[in-house]
Amino acid sequence: MLKDGEVTEEFFGDKKIIQNVNLYRFTSDSILLSRFARAKFKDDVADFCSGSGVIGFHFLCLNPQIKSLTLFEMQASLADMSRRSAEMNGFDCKVVNCKLQDIGREYDDRFSLILCNPPYERAGFENASPEIAVCRKELALTLPEIAEAAFRKLKFGGRLAILNRADRTAELFYTLKQRRLEPKRMQFVCGAEGAKPYLVMVEAVKGGKPDVEVMPPLVNGR
Repeated sequence: MLKDGEVTEEFFGDKKIIQNVNLYRFTSDSILLSRFARAKFKDDVADFCSGSGVIGFHFLCLNPQIKSLTLFEMQASLADMSRRSAEMNGFDCKVVNCKLQDIGREYDDRFSLILCNPPYERAGFENASPEIAVCRKELALTLPEIAEAAFRKLKFGGRLAILNRADRTAELFYTLKQRRLEPKRMQFVCGAEGAKPYLVMVEAVKGGKPDVEVMPPLVNGR
């Protein structure tokens, strides 16, 4: 099942995921988000900017009670890897290869939970391949576009679990609230005890009321 440049990596015990050494490979941020998000019984779950599928797959392993999982990824090579990883592990999910801006209307008001580890570096010079750069930087997708897509695809009361750079927290909150995605829970991530946070994770609710729970910082040794 492997193509040129591809390897398999273990995750969640005996599960395996296909990665390509020449393309973007997932980091610990993905696992943190899958643990931060909270599942409800029979959730219809989407993974935006799903890459090779690690967030959605890990979340599914943690929460087998969810109803469905749909992965949305714009790069055909990454979407193809996630399809084959799902087949390898026997995961029941759907993979859609398209830009978030182009997700069809058949998915409007469909999901009760959306997971998203977006490209959160500001666009600019990138000394990497275009395939890797587009996963890291806002070259093909912006934060307002993510918020717009999430608002359209979430049911009323549905949740968006998203992460971003800690120094973009104010921008993230402002953008979410503009699209009536109300931040309800947030947690900063630090690289060491007492260190300055480098990441923020936020859960926002479509149509929710203002009231945010600030969780204790999480230490991630990377």
